[in-house]
Amino acid sequence: GARWIERTMARMTVEEKVGQLVACRYAGNFFSADGEALARLRDLVGRFKVGGMIVFGGDAYETAHLNNALQRWAKIPLLIASDLERGTGTQITGSTLFPTIMGIGAADSEELAETMGRITALEGRALGIHVTYAPVVDVNINPDNPIINTRAIGEDPAQVARLAAAFIKGCQANGMIATAKHFPGHGDTDQDSHSLLPTIAAGRERLDKVELFPYKAAIEAGVGAVMVAHLSVPALDPTPNLPTTLSQAVVTGLLRERMGFKGLVVTDAMEMAGVTSVYPDGEAARRALQAGIDMVLLPLEPEKVVPFLVEAAKSGKLPMARVDESVRKTLEAKARLGLQEERLVDVDALPAKLGIKPYLEEARRAFEKAATLVKNEGNFLPLAGGEGRKIAVLSLSSDAGDDFVGRTFAEAVRKRAPKAKIFYADSGTGNESLSDAYFAAASSDVVLCAVFSSLRAWKGSVGLDPRHVDLINTLVGLGKPVVVANFG
Repeated sequence: GARWIERTMARMTVEEKVGQLVACRYAGNFFSADGEALARLRDLVGRFKVGGMIVFGGDAYETAHLNNALQRWAKIPLLIASDLERGTGTQITGSTLFPTIMGIGAADSEELAETMGRITALEGRALGIHVTYAPVVDVNINPDNPIINTRAIGEDPAQVARLAAAFIKGCQANGMIATAKHFPGHGDTDQDSHSLLPTIAAGRERLDKVELFPYKAAIEAGVGAVMVAHLSVPALDPTPNLPTTLSQAVVTGLLRERMGFKGLVVTDAMEMAGVTSVYPDGEAARRALQAGIDMVLLPLEPEKVVPFLVEAAKSGKLPMARVDESVRKTLEAKARLGLQEERLVDVDALPAKLGIKPYLEEARRAFEKAATLVKNEGNFLPLAGGEGRKIAVLSLSSDAGDDFVGRTFAEAVRKRAPKAKIFYADSGTGNESLSDAYFAAASSDVVLCAVFSSLRAWKGSVGLDPRHVDLINTLVGLGKPVVVANFG
């Protein structure tokens, strides 16, 4: 690997070097040969010489086929990444889907975390994906966090550290690079950095004990990459309105020098308002690299950003020594994956490698162990059978257009209690339907409420619809046995 790195660097132009440090988005969909989408991808890889690509959604065959095509167009092998936070099934249809990592935290099982890492790596590599932007090692100590929440293992730094390290080992032992994110810690905020620049107000001592603790463990576990968030953390860098992604004190001073991280440092998406609200696209990318970042992910307009960075490198505004250092890091990652020897995948082998029964069985076990009984007043659960018992099921989603999300749960109840009455509501459901549900529930013996609120970028909250909360509280007030199952 070392010889390949030196030989490659000696032959690279400034354009090739700068391109190595940028990664762009694509989807693993079918693209016709003469369409614009494919032409743009060919352009990014061939003309702008980007070093990485990030896949968001797709089907198994299309993704693998497209990854091979991208690799054939690239002079230097591409580093292909994806956010596989819940296993490869998070993004690619046909692969195995696990519970959120908070589910693994609820099961408190290092063995499950390692298994999840292993299956993610085996399935991802079969598709030609080399890096997962996981695990999330944010310590979710703020219950109002609208963007991390169930994506985090939990609120105890020691547990986060332990389970994240197990995931990293399982993942990296099977040929995929894991990424600890979102440095220096996105857990203690009630704001979403997709929409604005959140501030983490904690002092240095608290940051060391809570936020930075799991990163130390991840680095000790040999994590290959760290993703830096767009956060304002005055205790680490007092510059007003400066996202941590662009802070030399955070990226170089803290992560590289003080914490001794030697792997690949990447930004969170540069298209997020946490950074675009502060600097224009090209300037933000230049400052990120200047701060010590190795790869700039998802700039809004890569076709403009790459030439801007090339110009900055040629004029000395972005020191060539800084560029070379990061190029070496990206090539080291590629060499560690063996991409200089084999960059293509066998598309025909996919059915034997994705979503196979042993993997699905492990995922099912994880879901089962993740189910947590939070409280059980009067030992009401498990529900006693009894034909005569009247059961009402209320499936309540706090998202619009999501009214049948609880169907699987409702059908599972109906299998066991064929006469159960079932009501579906989402945030768009009118009060009249809610009052029908109320009267049906009020006249039954037991009420099962399944509550759903999706965790999404730009949504700003994971709260429940206040009308649904009122409905549940009113039923509880009747002295009815009410069971609330939160599906996260």
